[in-house]
Amino acid sequence: MSAKLIVHTDGGSRGNPGPAAAGFVIDNADGRRLVARAFFLGESTNNVAEYTALVKALEVAEDMGGDQLTVFTDSELMVRQMAGRYKVKSDLIRPLFEHAQRLKKGFARCDIIHVRREKNKDADRLVNQALDTGEDLDETPASVEPSTVSGRCLRLGVLLSGGGRTMLNILEEIRQHRLNAEIVSVISSRSTVAGVKRAQDAGLSVEIIRKKDYPDIDAFSRRLAEQLEAAQVDLIIQAGWLCLWKIPATYENRVMNIHPALLPSFGGQGMWGHHVHEAVLAAGCKVSGCTVHFCTNEYDRGPIIVQRTCPVQDDDTADTLAARVFEQECIAYPQAIKWFAEHRLYVEGNKVKVKA
Repeated sequence: MSAKLIVHTDGGSRGNPGPAAAGFVIDNADGRRLVARAFFLGESTNNVAEYTALVKALEVAEDMGGDQLTVFTDSELMVRQMAGRYKVKSDLIRPLFEHAQRLKKGFARCDIIHVRREKNKDADRLVNQALDTGEDLDETPASVEPSTVSGRCLRLGVLLSGGGRTMLNILEEIRQHRLNAEIVSVISSRSTVAGVKRAQDAGLSVEIIRKKDYPDIDAFSRRLAEQLEAAQVDLIIQAGWLCLWKIPATYENRVMNIHPALLPSFGGQGMWGHHVHEAVLAAGCKVSGCTVHFCTNEYDRGPIIVQRTCPVQDDDTADTLAARVFEQECIAYPQAIKWFAEHRLYVEGNKVKVKA
């Protein structure tokens, strides 16, 4: 496909703040429609919707291998802010603005141009349809090959605090060409755990970032974000990570975790590893399993992406149950990552929808 892409974005809110949606269309240089999507955002403002549309469009254009972009929007304010001619004052907008600027720098050329609304009809129509239905929309032509939409190798950041088995499972999926991704950053919250050596033995560099080395959770979280941003991570994978951190707005729905039980049961602070399996056995459960979810700033409360189950045997110990659950984890986590890479995951409220 051509490296030159034509993008139209739009966002709107009925109430400001009120029900909001963001949408975009992407065409190639010959005018062929490649992607057309809209996202219902719930309660938000016009400006947040406009920037959300821009960020999502730039992310998809990057995944498609776009090199030279011309982006049209009817938000004159956003055009002026992106060009540095008007300061971003809103705390709601600033994280989206900064993310859009980082994405923009990744293209050889990216021109963002203001047009009147009548010149932005397709994106505007998608936004209004999403507002009318209260649902995400995808009008991407069926004739577009999936590789033109999600062919770029996904850049993964891995956070670990233990043995690193989950990281090795994901690495094996990559090496077997079942997952189009690469691990570009590994961060451990502990310096002496087995996961550090396993990562190094696999040829991965590891950064040790310990919570106790920072005065508070804010400083600790900023250091994590700096390291991940420097590696230009697309998706963060918590792989046996035991530290709560404040996830920046730019990483919303871009941080995954796997929990060794069927959330919302047996989750929360202190529920990790064998503590979980012992609690499942003590409760007399007949079924257990694992849950992959997007992370929020609360333990184990984020939107659930996928769950897999396994039986609990009468003679199970925490060790035997853990081994059976881990077999399901090795299937569930790569599946969730693959769906993310294919842009099939859409979050509405606290629910994740997987598009066919």
